[in-house]
Amino acid sequence: MTKKTCFHCGLDVPENIHLPVVYEDEPRETCCAGCQAVAQSIIDAGLGSYYKQRTADAQKAALPSDEVLAQLKLYDLPEVQADFVEADSGGRREAVLMLGGITCAACIWLIEQQLLRLKGVIRVDLNYSTHRARVVWDDNAVALSDILLRIQSTGYTAAPYDAQKVEAQHQKERKQFIVRLAVAGLAMMQTMMFAVPTYFYGGDIEPLYLEILHWGGFLMVLPVVFYAAMPFYRGALRDLKNRRVGMDTPIALAVVMTFAAGIYSLISNADQGMYFESIAMLVFFLLAGRFMEQTARRKAGDAAERLVKLVPAFCHVLKNYPADETAEEGVVAKLQRGDVVLVKAGEVIPVDGTVLAGESEANEAMLTGESLPVAKSAGAKVTAGTLNAAGPLIVRTEQTGGETRLSHIVKLLDRALAQKPRAAELAERYASSFVVGELVLAVPVFIGWTLYADMQTALWITVALLVITCPCALSLATPTALAAATGALAGKGVLVGGRQSLETLAQINDVVFDKTGTLTRGEPGVFRIVPLGRLNISDGLAAAQALEQQSEHPLAKAILRHEIPDGPKPEITVAQRINRIGHGVSASLTVNGESQIWSLGRAEFVAEIAGRLEETAVPEHDGTVIYLGNQQGFQTAFLLADEIKDSAADAVAALKAQGLRLHLLSGDRQVAAQTVADTLGLDECRAEAAPEDKLAYVEALQRQGRKVLMVGDGINDAPVLAKADVSAAVAGGADVARDGADVVLLNDDLRILPEMLAKAVQTRRVIRQNLSWAGAYNLIAVPLAVFGFVTPWIAALGMSLSSLVVVGNAVRLAKRR
Repeated sequence: MTKKTCFHCGLDVPENIHLPVVYEDEPRETCCAGCQAVAQSIIDAGLGSYYKQRTADAQKAALPSDEVLAQLKLYDLPEVQADFVEADSGGRREAVLMLGGITCAACIWLIEQQLLRLKGVIRVDLNYSTHRARVVWDDNAVALSDILLRIQSTGYTAAPYDAQKVEAQHQKERKQFIVRLAVAGLAMMQTMMFAVPTYFYGGDIEPLYLEILHWGGFLMVLPVVFYAAMPFYRGALRDLKNRRVGMDTPIALAVVMTFAAGIYSLISNADQGMYFESIAMLVFFLLAGRFMEQTARRKAGDAAERLVKLVPAFCHVLKNYPADETAEEGVVAKLQRGDVVLVKAGEVIPVDGTVLAGESEANEAMLTGESLPVAKSAGAKVTAGTLNAAGPLIVRTEQTGGETRLSHIVKLLDRALAQKPRAAELAERYASSFVVGELVLAVPVFIGWTLYADMQTALWITVALLVITCPCALSLATPTALAAATGALAGKGVLVGGRQSLETLAQINDVVFDKTGTLTRGEPGVFRIVPLGRLNISDGLAAAQALEQQSEHPLAKAILRHEIPDGPKPEITVAQRINRIGHGVSASLTVNGESQIWSLGRAEFVAEIAGRLEETAVPEHDGTVIYLGNQQGFQTAFLLADEIKDSAADAVAALKAQGLRLHLLSGDRQVAAQTVADTLGLDECRAEAAPEDKLAYVEALQRQGRKVLMVGDGINDAPVLAKADVSAAVAGGADVARDGADVVLLNDDLRILPEMLAKAVQTRRVIRQNLSWAGAYNLIAVPLAVFGFVTPWIAALGMSLSSLVVVGNAVRLAKRR
């Protein structure tokens, strides 16, 4: 009987074991459950070609190793995913991964393409600035381990996101980069020490000593070639493995070619140039440029990183509150809805929740851009990531982890930093094609200069061509600008999350506002106080506030909120208060020693005590009118209306100065809407509009070729927010409006709108400047290199400087006015 061997490891399969895997539509036997799982994982991940390519001698060496695959499989366990994966009942999963091995924007593109080709992956948002990937997948079609395996097989590393691990990884990579840079710098100085004498006195140096100088340069350059230049080799090999050419390919090729030529010259003829000092200078300048570029890029896109690090890892849990207020140390990641936590003064609030006890102030500047602290007391809402500045607070947990407002903000930022304007997509395609063309061009250049001059001249010209024309600046032009602009806006409380949103914002012609909750506060306020009797305005307001002291009605709160004018205030005592729901409140008031029955409310309710009201006594008002009267008649009328936000007038004036047409689109009454439009000086006003009317209004503007920014807050704004070219949801809006919006305003200050549009225009200008500079640089650099006007070290310096110019120009967007 023929023995069966394991399809995966090659060992014998026991007779009583039947654990097949299907490969190329045929069952293949495996020797154990572990081999079966590993083999099936490799096949399902699209890596089945491995079993064709391996040799007979290598059959027992799994690629990837069993240990690696076993570790990846652990990420599929529900208890492991509970800490970092968001799940819904339909099998949809979402996780944030930290990526390793990223060297340029082309790496991001490669990972994105590899993951999107994986069946079951729904969306991939990759943040080039922070090296984070937010992946959404269907758990019924693909496992998380398959996603991690695909990233590893592409040549990168991936693991669940952990802010502390990311920081540790960043510090480790930074130290390694500094060491490589130091090695290259020292080697450059040492090789130059051996090379300079040959420049000036090469013909006069005795052959023995000339050979010693050349061998000295060779020994000094070895650490550069075999250590400092390793990142370029890894990048080139990874690109080769994935059948593409990237930014590292021409650089690695140039270093290897030059080193090979130097060794050949060293062995064959010591009188020729050795090129070793050129290699050291080339690698040093390239590493220095890349190090500065990465530092600037990280600075430009650190907004999301700062937000992620806001939530603490530990907290104080009150397990038996309110019976026992003894706090125990707990892990924030394990908190559940309903848990009660104690937040001491100076600590960061770990959850979204409601204050149960305590009074304090919260600094919410990191989330909203508002520098003033916000008072917090029992019943107030608090947000994860904000700082408890004054006193201790006891908070009941309502949202944790990925459900918090902070997590939602980070998602929007990741989505914004992953967006690619059309110019960026064109630049990426051009950059890839340019590298291919550069490699093709290098061949005739080398042959031509060999025939025209000699091989030595041809070599350094070809190397200079490969290095100076690397299109790094072109690939960096857009991602760095988007990261800087998005981070700057996030710092001021504006989250730009929609695809292409920042690009489209720069093209806006019309801004359409909703009224209630957008231009107005969404709550009534005292618009005007009209005296009707002997009482002055101050005394009338004081009497009304005394009557409403115990009321929670919105109209009562508006009267209580209104400030009494300066001057002497009457002494008032209240007795026998009677509240008639829907009509008003009455009580016995003693005002400056005189006691009477007073009423506050509707005209017919007050008339029961005050008598008849003259129809002409109160001016026409489109809002609500509340009357105050006593036994001597009607005394005061309070005209209430939805108050216009303090920042609305300044915002409208600034938007008009930018040449935009402004519209008011409201479902409110014509008189109310027109009053707001006239007060603010808006160009158009449409009132009493149903959701479908709002949608039709915006569509009509778009048919005229207008680019529309819609600003709203309510549920009835969701359809029109989705239809507009760019939509903005204001602070406090309904969740469905915020989820459907491209831009979320985290505070009520509308003056950020003109700043946002100005930043979008500036971003578009910077991107165009960067692309123009990168394109012009390559157009100039190619002929200079081809015709031999550039040496390799100058080429390295030029390429690094071109990237730094692009990044430096983009970082200007991160500055706040």
